[in-house]
Amino acid sequence: MERFELIHEPSGRKRLAVPFRGARLLRNPMYTKGSAFTQEERHALGLEGLLPHAVTTMDQQARRVYASIQRKQDPLEKYIGLAALQDRNEHLFYRVLVDHIQEFLPIVYTPTVGKACQEFSHIFRRARGIWITPEHRGHVAEVLRNAPFEDIRLIVVTDNERILGLGDQGVGGMGIPIGKLALYTAAAGIPPWQTLPISLDVGTDNLDLLEDEFYLGWRAPRLRGPEYDTLVDEFVHAVKAVFPKALLQWEDFKKFNAFRLMERYRKTITSFNDDIQGTAAVGVAAMIAGSRATGIPIQEQKVLFLGSGAAGIGIARLVRETLKRSGLDGVALMAATASLDIQGLLVDDDPGLDPLQKPFAWPAAWAEGMGLGRDQKRDLVSVIKAFKPTMLVGTSGTAGAFTEEAVREMAALRDRPVILPMSNPTSKCEAKPKDILAWTEGRALVATGSPFDPVQFNGREIRIGQSNNVFIFPGVGLGVMVSESREVTDGMFAAAARQLAAEVRDEDLEAGSLFPSTSRIREVTAHVAEAVVKEARDSGVANRPLPDGDIAAAVAAAMWTPAYAPADPAPLANPAERNLAPALT
Repeated sequence: MERFELIHEPSGRKRLAVPFRGARLLRNPMYTKGSAFTQEERHALGLEGLLPHAVTTMDQQARRVYASIQRKQDPLEKYIGLAALQDRNEHLFYRVLVDHIQEFLPIVYTPTVGKACQEFSHIFRRARGIWITPEHRGHVAEVLRNAPFEDIRLIVVTDNERILGLGDQGVGGMGIPIGKLALYTAAAGIPPWQTLPISLDVGTDNLDLLEDEFYLGWRAPRLRGPEYDTLVDEFVHAVKAVFPKALLQWEDFKKFNAFRLMERYRKTITSFNDDIQGTAAVGVAAMIAGSRATGIPIQEQKVLFLGSGAAGIGIARLVRETLKRSGLDGVALMAATASLDIQGLLVDDDPGLDPLQKPFAWPAAWAEGMGLGRDQKRDLVSVIKAFKPTMLVGTSGTAGAFTEEAVREMAALRDRPVILPMSNPTSKCEAKPKDILAWTEGRALVATGSPFDPVQFNGREIRIGQSNNVFIFPGVGLGVMVSESREVTDGMFAAAARQLAAEVRDEDLEAGSLFPSTSRIREVTAHVAEAVVKEARDSGVANRPLPDGDIAAAVAAAMWTPAYAPADPAPLANPAERNLAPALT
């Protein structure tokens, strides 16, 4: 492992200590500047004659690269082009991504990343991150020490079983940790040399992948039971030993493992699950912003969930806690939410309920009294008619689950229903915004998990807010790192949700959006991080408790901006490697 060293001089100037020379330097994506190396740097670093004569600026490079990517028409080809840029020049990749975050967010993340995960073994160019398989049992720590940099502060790990709404993608799930870490850097300014994507490649039950000759993963059925648990346990303790300052984000684990691992290790290692906690914060932020837009107080909100997986249960938990903070309790608190899965309304007389669903199941007597008894319909439309929700949240992963009948019923009950088809990618969205707005005469407040273009309705342009975790997890991660928290608490996500809702401006609501524009992502992320730092301090989990007056400056100082630093030669670890280029794959 290497240490990426930015030297801060008393004058405030930063310079980069470069441990490579010649062709090897040009091929190192974290150190290279390409044609931006000055003539003096070229002389000092053994680059003379290896580059065209002209010295260009990063701005010129960024405009050239952007024009090249713009020539690609297919989103997956743009994804491949951006990934290739990241493999060549990390600083330039992040400059382009930050400059065009609203345009490229759907490329580096949902919805295009879903297709990239499905095609992973067919579009593979160069390895990134760490893959851990059952063959590494007993020496996982040794494998982690093969990471390119030693000062890792942020890890996103997946076991690939529940990738977006696409299910088990095997080794292809690595596209999600890579994409999320790119957003951590673009939105929160986490230095890329402090991030590490990891795949727990424990096999796959996706037969199409196992039968694909190009499949790159561990070719075996998915590991389960005690063998899975012991490997995960070894991994967690190896991370603590090798990267003791790292925050660990669990990503795209299937529901039972997602909740189980989150709870088992939340006090063992600083960690959280974005699918559960981050998604919950986004849902609560939408409820708070929707309350402001509709004038219905928080304590009068009635929220209906379609989908009782990790995301749906996670949102329901935080919604209930938010309603409790607003003054609801007892029966009134329980009666403020209702949840459905593919079988219909969750009711406590159903023997098929899993333990995670039981806290959100209605008593059978309630259901019976509302015309939703065991022998009656408990489908979405029936529940809407009986429950009369103010807000409909979709995490079902089923395209078209919000039917025209269901949406029209919401519109008949509420003047401005809040409707959130949150499932990703776009192909799994419960309903298209243009349809929801048509079925509600343009009255609905709509936010979606994937980005959608504005909708034209009766001469008015309605902006579709993105109920995407990108507004939450980068700020939470940054806040945890700045406060040096020992634990990531549910209170931090509640604070993040409240701050995100506060970031929604009156003009956003007037345009029909429950969320700020993604063009403001770095600004919003900084403010969310500040709220998290305060909550960490107030809840007693911060190793660096900061007074209110110092928090904004500390967050700003922690946010890296992609720019080239002057490059100075550092001693070579092995002078014999002066001009050796790393192997390409």
